[in-house]
Amino acid sequence: MSYPAWLEPLREGAQKIEGTDLTKFLPPDDANPREGAVLMLFGEGPDGPDILLTERSHTMRSQPGQISFPGGGIDDEEDAVAAALREAREEVGLSPDGVEILATLPRLWLPPSNYAVTPVMAWWSEPSPVHAVDPAEVHAVFRIPLSELLDPTHRVTFTHPIGYSSPGFLIGPGKSLILWGFTAGILNKLFDYVGMTKPWDESRTLQLPDSMLRTPR
Repeated sequence: MSYPAWLEPLREGAQKIEGTDLTKFLPPDDANPREGAVLMLFGEGPDGPDILLTERSHTMRSQPGQISFPGGGIDDEEDAVAAALREAREEVGLSPDGVEILATLPRLWLPPSNYAVTPVMAWWSEPSPVHAVDPAEVHAVFRIPLSELLDPTHRVTFTHPIGYSSPGFLIGPGKSLILWGFTAGILNKLFDYVGMTKPWDESRTLQLPDSMLRTPR
């Protein structure tokens, strides 16, 4: 199978990258974590190479309005690939028929929720219409061009009120949407690993807005 030239470094990198290349948080032996999976779906959209992202509902109890990959928990009798495709179908109506799996990345640990998440990288060989299936779960669906993510003017270090900082991206119309945390961290490290990152001002910082931190009543 042949792939676009721009996809090859990402495909090859995903097959070689190790967990420690992505994060310092790997599932410890005694964690007994819940298992989850997310779909990193790369495609060729109207504005060039892109990736599918969702904006979580603004009324969710945790992480309202955050930008993330489609994904969720792995059910019994499922593997990470099956779970990632099922969650994408349930969240955005994605047809799995036009999706080719490229690689599964190492399991990454989210200590606060004790989730071990497996990112599944895929190629959207035959794009299907996507939309927010359940507005109570997904507010909006985006195909974000890689050129937008890699533009140094869209790169920011976001700070959390408790003092935590992490690299992120300003995306979407007017660059008013914030991509940070787990999803941004994976993309940031993957772009670094395959040599796609362009130098950017890491000292440029913004504090996360309260709307992304609150727990709705």
